[in-house]
Amino acid sequence: MVATAIISIFCPDRTGLIAAITGHLFDLGANLGDAGFTVLGAGAEFNAVCEIPEGVEFAELEAGLGSLPQLAGAEITIRAFSLDPVHGPSGDITHQITVSGGDQPGLVARLCETLVEFNANIVALNAGGAAASPSSSEGVYVIRLAAWIPPGSENACLATLANTAENLRVSCKWERA
Repeated sequence: MVATAIISIFCPDRTGLIAAITGHLFDLGANLGDAGFTVLGAGAEFNAVCEIPEGVEFAELEAGLGSLPQLAGAEITIRAFSLDPVHGPSGDITHQITVSGGDQPGLVARLCETLVEFNANIVALNAGGAAASPSSSEGVYVIRLAAWIPPGSENACLATLANTAENLRVSCKWERA
């Protein structure tokens, strides 16, 4: 019987991580479902829901991933995934939103609270500093959101988000996905 697992890996960031992880999973016959990867400081985090074929034990999978040179020093966790492996409609991305400007305490919280007011769901979020541009000595904090916004509330939600961003003195752009 196929088992559904969540695989979580945290390790130093290095080139080839995703290729090594997904290649190993493919070679074992695992079916990759929803997955995410992000760089966090000098580290990197990979999370995925996977269908693991019959006969492959979680301990065997963890040992195999741990033996990959790209995952030297990695923290690897594999556990049963008891939720539905297929997300519902609010897991679909309807809008890509980018907010950028000077970093400030509470910036991510205020923007996310605005989306909650409209029952919008953040499907993915990535935030961090970007290097200073040649025209500016200061770096820019960039927040990228992939969101599901309920039908019928898109215009009001995005207008409120733009007003919130303006009040926080940052720019806000979006596009329909």
